[in-house]
Amino acid sequence: MTTHALLSAFKANKPAFGAWLTSSSYIHARAVAKASPSMSWLMLDCEHGLISLNPGAHELISAISSVGPNAPSTLVRIPATGTSTGVSWQIKYALDAGARGVLVGTVEKAREIAADSRFAPVGRRGFGSSYTHETWGTSAMDYLKNANENIVVMVQIETKEGVENMEGIIGVEGIDGIFIGPYDLSIALGYPPPSPDPHPEVEKIIQRILQVSHKAGKKCAMFCTSGAQAAKRAQEGFDMINVTADIDALTKGVGAAFEAATKN
Repeated sequence: MTTHALLSAFKANKPAFGAWLTSSSYIHARAVAKASPSMSWLMLDCEHGLISLNPGAHELISAISSVGPNAPSTLVRIPATGTSTGVSWQIKYALDAGARGVLVGTVEKAREIAADSRFAPVGRRGFGSSYTHETWGTSAMDYLKNANENIVVMVQIETKEGVENMEGIIGVEGIDGIFIGPYDLSIALGYPPPSPDPHPEVEKIIQRILQVSHKAGKKCAMFCTSGAQAAKRAQEGFDMINVTADIDALTKGVGAAFEAATKN
């Protein structure tokens, strides 16, 4: 079986650095996956990005897996949010495509999310994909046997309701961790979005979520927009940290090259 870089970092209690993908290009995804040996995971954003669940997520997961046995773990951000009833089939699509985990913004349904992500007897996920085990580099029966312990299930806290009920959400069995979305969280609480850091009052809530997560034995993830910001969050104890996003990195890289070429 190929490695699971994110889960390995979690088990070793090391910061797991990753990146955000919003483009549906196979070549693009493979190039990002090869960018750094320090990359533990890649998030396919099927909520705000231009990536479809089927076949888009499957194609990009295959692209990232093609990098080799030490490829970053691929997770999928599920499109459904809020109180939507469409979460179950979307989780199924993502995991059947070979994702190593899911990120879901529907915190009100945390118990259902945990159940939808794992096979019986601990969950209710259906078995039958012809493709999943190949992406994982194993047999169908071995995948069925080991998937429950290797799927990472995270929910986002980025609303006022999520903050008010964080202890209950974090404590749900089968939820492996909390992912903090500082932009929507700031807006939902009536504060301006980070520029680049969150408002001090929002930062207090972020640190509280981190403490509550660790007290419950769960992982806590944070979305950052730069390497320097990510390094700071790692020092604070966050377990999973986004470093950059594909389009932002591309734009800045091209801009920097042209600035260097024309500075004289």
